[in-house]
Amino acid sequence: MKEYLVFRLYGPMASWGVPAVGGDRATAIAPTRSALLGLLGAALGITRDNEAKLEALQQSVSFGVKQCVPSSIMRDYHTAQVPSEKRGVTHLTRKSELSEAKLNTVLSSRDYRCDGVWIIAVWLRAKSQVTLSAIKDALEKPAFPLYLGRKSCPLGLPLSPKTFETETLQQALDTDFPPVVSEQSDKYWFGANGFVTYFWEGAATEFDDELTQSYQPWDEPVHRGRWQFKQRTMHQLTLREAK
Repeated sequence: MKEYLVFRLYGPMASWGVPAVGGDRATAIAPTRSALLGLLGAALGITRDNEAKLEALQQSVSFGVKQCVPSSIMRDYHTAQVPSEKRGVTHLTRKSELSEAKLNTVLSSRDYRCDGVWIIAVWLRAKSQVTLSAIKDALEKPAFPLYLGRKSCPLGLPLSPKTFETETLQQALDTDFPPVVSEQSDKYWFGANGFVTYFWEGAATEFDDELTQSYQPWDEPVHRGRWQFKQRTMHQLTLREAK
């Protein structure tokens, strides 16, 4: 038996960052590892410049995700005014940027997942420097506001974290949880299609299914200040929703 901390993520909009090219800011279909680490770090009160505690958290936890509904995509055409770069000049606030006499218009597009519902399972790695009980307490009373990837994406429902001891990750992700899309009317409005998708790190054989696919996303933080990430191995499996 292994202990898991399980909680849910839902919001009208979410954005899970992936490598950006030019002005396009795409989103993954499910929460990335870097996003989940950021969520836990904010709940625990770890500031962005505290590299030691951020690295300790990163080395302590692993994640599994169950996507309950596929969600829909929305693209925002985004414009912003920014000053030209000047040697020796650093703008620390938005007010400072807008104080420049000459501003340039920057165009970009930003993607969001709408009405996505995800169940998250957290388990501890060997020699972990945090505890699941501490993370659970932090998620119930977070030190900083929590977002679904961007500040424009607040939570739509409480996280409702719970701890379970189960034999497999799938059992943890399938545990009886506060329903979000239980009724047929809810499933219709949320766009549920009768399938759920699991994402997890670790052994590909965690789910004993030959349809498991593996891939390497760029979402393992290397340096928070420089926004550097490296690849890691993830696994994915889509199954028909259990009745």
